Amino acid sequence: MTLRALVTNDDGIDFEGIRHLAMAARDAGLDVLVAAPAHEASGSGAALQAVQSEGKVLIDERALEGLDGVPCYAVDASPAFISRLAIRGAFGDRPDVVIAGINRGANTGRAVVHSGTVGAAVSGYTSGVRGLAVSLRGDEPTHWATATAVAGRVIPYFINIAEPCVLNLNVPDLELDEVLGLRAARLAAFGTVQTTVIESGLGYVKIGLGETGHEPEPDSDVALLTAGYATLTYVVPMCERPLTGLPELDEVMQTAG
Repeated sequence: MTLRALVTNDDGIDFEGIRHLAMAARDAGLDVLVAAPAHEASGSGAALQAVQSEGKVLIDERALEGLDGVPCYAVDASPAFISRLAIRGAFGDRPDVVIAGINRGANTGRAVVHSGTVGAAVSGYTSGVRGLAVSLRGDEPTHWATATAVAGRVIPYFINIAEPCVLNLNVPDLELDEVLGLRAARLAAFGTVQTTVIESGLGYVKIGLGETGHEPEPDSDVALLTAGYATLTYVVPMCERPLTGLPELDEVMQTAG
């Protein structure tokens, strides 16, 4: 049976990365549906946001270059909400997998929680659907063919994972023959840059990006990607652990005195 794939992103449906990823998914034998934000939604994480008119989420059918016969929709919603809509049957048959990207810029470290690209995959996971997020390193990356080729090799591996999961793939902005390989990587504790408060005053805060000053762990996604490897991280969202070493809950509920 042919698997159905929702391809989405957070850079917006007009951004070139989604076309490349949709073609890679189609070439991998998937039945592809493209539905992506009508406008950029970077940093939206797993937010369920949409523009509605009289209770209706606004959708515009599109035709994307190189994707003849593939249904494509611009949706006034966040990537995670689009995943949820697709899984609820808004665009036809429920997708078996959600594939998001190709994002402009790496999604690495624990900051992936803020990524709309990763958020789309996480939204699928919460509904029992496998998710793959794909990103290309660099503020203005150019090697889309490299990211497409690496994604095309990872997708068959990804779709053969039986259980719901979220995989996060990052690709260096290099020629394909310059990529040193694909490595399993853990999320770095810190990224290479972080948001900083530059100035604050009455009624405003001015922010910017600054170096973290932290050396990435050698087996982390940041370190391996910087060295020239593509990285794949198995992300496990919404984990829980026992409340050990804490007071008994009955004690917590007791009124002091």
